[in-house]
Amino acid sequence: MTASIVRPRRARRRACVRRSARAFAFAFCALAAAACADRTLAPPVDDAVPPEVRAAASDWPLPGRDYRNSRATFDSPIRASSFGRLAVAWEAVLPARGAYGAASTTPLVLGDTVYIQDLQSDVLALDRATGAERWRKIYNLFTVGPNGVAVGWGKLYANKGTRDLAALDLATGEEIWTRTLPRTPTEGIDIQPTVYANLVFASTVPVSLNGIYQPGDRGVLHALDDATGATVWSFDTVPADLWGHPEVNSGGGSWFPPAIDRERGRILWGIANPAPFPGTPEFPNGTSRPGPNLYTESLVALDVRSGALDWYRQAIQHDIFDHDLVHALLVDVNAGGTTRTVAVATGKLGRVIGHDRDTGELLWETPVGVHRNDELTALTGPTAVLPGTFGGVITPPAAANGVVYVATINAPTTLSPNQPAYIGSQFGTMPGEVVAIDAATGAILWDVEVDGDPFGGATVVNDLVLTATFQGSITALDRATGREVGRIAAAGGMNGWPAIAGDTIFWPVGLADPPRLVAYRLGAG
Repeated sequence: MTASIVRPRRARRRACVRRSARAFAFAFCALAAAACADRTLAPPVDDAVPPEVRAAASDWPLPGRDYRNSRATFDSPIRASSFGRLAVAWEAVLPARGAYGAASTTPLVLGDTVYIQDLQSDVLALDRATGAERWRKIYNLFTVGPNGVAVGWGKLYANKGTRDLAALDLATGEEIWTRTLPRTPTEGIDIQPTVYANLVFASTVPVSLNGIYQPGDRGVLHALDDATGATVWSFDTVPADLWGHPEVNSGGGSWFPPAIDRERGRILWGIANPAPFPGTPEFPNGTSRPGPNLYTESLVALDVRSGALDWYRQAIQHDIFDHDLVHALLVDVNAGGTTRTVAVATGKLGRVIGHDRDTGELLWETPVGVHRNDELTALTGPTAVLPGTFGGVITPPAAANGVVYVATINAPTTLSPNQPAYIGSQFGTMPGEVVAIDAATGAILWDVEVDGDPFGGATVVNDLVLTATFQGSITALDRATGREVGRIAAAGGMNGWPAIAGDTIFWPVGLADPPRLVAYRLGAG
């Protein structure tokens, strides 16, 4: 069920000949040509980082705090010895309402301002010290989520519903440009954008307010010009014929921000699932899409400036369980006295995977959470599967000092071979887990249970790793041992993840009434 398919530069021409000789059910002619080309990747450029991001490097200027998606900070006095002194400094009410919460995002903190987007696409700029509103842009357009904002070159970039990506004036919130990305009425944008090299990166997926996994819909990765919104490059994550049945199939795209390898000039994306899943009455167990269903469930490395394919590795061939490989991060490890960077991917499949950053070669693979029936390649009747469709590592991981931290949701889903099942996991039935993994070897260092479903991701601050639950609890764990250090009862459930800047944690509490962004500050009480 697991396949390693990589394209190192030194073997690209031979690999492409071998691939063309095999009778795959589809042809990626243009992409194959790009993969086979002998290229020199663009080196990092000093001005590639937006000035706002560079100036706020000690705050939280990017969705993953940095381009490696570490979600880790050591520029804060918050640690195990001070965690008990955190108290609510301010709360900012979010305009959105909804049964699944109002905020599925990371707020950004740049200097004296906090920026956040809710699940009605509304954007707020707030005073970091007091929470006072500086400006707001109300779109009141529903989005499935996750979503959020990016900042760079005097602009703020945000999704506008599930159809458009907009650029706003950073000082006023006035709209500068907007661009429609989906190719059909039922495709959508459900990702927090990110910025680099005068490009804004986002993706479409086959999910929107107007439809879910409709036939023919596809996920496409986009790089837009920051000044105009014009498409600089795009990468289609599925073939033109959608594995032989475009009248039935859909799939691909990305749900979470990519990692950017500045030293190598690469951008790494985790690619989502194929559909229908598990299957339909006419095509049970995904038989409408035979074969490996590339590039779904893959970590894909592209040239950051051109979008040309450099390498990929598929984690699951022919997924029938919606086990997205959605998160990508880069982690430095000590190997034999030297520092090596490992490309790590994970997602709803409940496995954390280490790759060689230059070739995509598999280094290690570690299961996390509860697994039940997820290795099946076909179902014969109703079957409880773990991880479920809203389970595994569904929200962002963190990494620090060569260790990866993941929050895992153990929520089963009962699936049948001939019935599409796009929504539905049994939350609250099993404890979640937070797991620490050695990124050099894949060995589990510790694994602890968490009461509830930890939709709050994982975030590192000094000697702590934090998560939060859909049921409304923030938990701080000792980063070395997993021992619980403290807990905060929030005003409601959380399916957003925090930013930490200075002495304050900014955490969206989207299931509160009313939904809000809460600033927890040392000594605020």
